[in-house]
Amino acid sequence: MIPVGSDALSPAPHHDIYSIEDLRGLIFALKEATEYKKLVFVKIAAVHNVAAIASGIVRAGADAVVLDGLKGGTGAAPTMFRDNIGIPIELAVAAVDERLRAEGIRNWASIIASGGIRNSADVIKLIALGADAVYIGTPALIACGCTMCQHCFTGKCPWGIATNDPKLIKRLPPEVAYEKIYNLVHGWAHEMKEMLGAMGINAIESLRGNRDKLRAVGLTETEMQILGVKHAGL
Repeated sequence: MIPVGSDALSPAPHHDIYSIEDLRGLIFALKEATEYKKLVFVKIAAVHNVAAIASGIVRAGADAVVLDGLKGGTGAAPTMFRDNIGIPIELAVAAVDERLRAEGIRNWASIIASGGIRNSADVIKLIALGADAVYIGTPALIACGCTMCQHCFTGKCPWGIATNDPKLIKRLPPEVAYEKIYNLVHGWAHEMKEMLGAMGINAIESLRGNRDKLRAVGLTETEMQILGVKHAGL
């Protein structure tokens, strides 16, 4: 129902949610509609008061809080927005994990991190800071051949990724895309196993929230305090 010629806002504003109470009503309406067979995730941007917002979301009944940090966004996101809006995902995850633990509700919901994840080491850091899981977008696109030209919205992706043009789609057969993403994920998995082994850990579950395995290099005292990590050498 968007008038022709007008902009489509993404993400669209949710005029039915103006408070945690409104969110609680929506979450339980979704659970009722799905007969409590589907999990309900609430995705929010990583901002300065993200810990308080996440606490409200968990208390509203969400099964997971999805944090989207600095440098997250679509392939067409303006560079100025991607590099300057929000806070680093590491700070957001650490703050949310600490807040939920302090309130005794950390076991009520999962924390899923995204935005700015570029390699397997980033995954390891986020898990150690308290995330239960991560998800990726840009690395998968790059693995498929994306050159980050930031013109996804034109529908003329030369690699056949963000397009519905039959001629362009042929440039990236599904079986080829599958193989590329498979190689990416399994390559990261092998690297993560090596890092876990170097830490003396034999399971990713043992790393979650284990900030003693991390050390800071080039961070300020405030950043280290938020992250809950020690300086390198200590």
